[in-house]
Amino acid sequence: MAKFKTLILVVFSCACIGTLSAQNLDMQTAAGSSTFDQPGKPTRGMTQARVEETYGPPSSARDPVGDPPITRWEYAGFVVFFEYDRVIHAVTKR
Repeated sequence: MAKFKTLILVVFSCACIGTLSAQNLDMQTAAGSSTFDQPGKPTRGMTQARVEETYGPPSSARDPVGDPPITRWEYAGFVVFFEYDRVIHAVTKR
């Protein structure tokens, strides 16, 4: 009886191994090269001077807030967030 239970446990375990799987989502290839490198938006690490040179002056800019200072520049199609003078994030407007 003990051998039978062991056999059933082994067969059940083998059957489960075939049905269990995991997926890895590679965000680098899923979204192009990265979420910051989408066409039409500034990339992470760009300076404020480079963003303004490339995209022109923002339609509105908010004063720095907090420590480290975070600044927000708004453009027609996206918003850029800076820490000190470097881009930390750029998001598309809805």
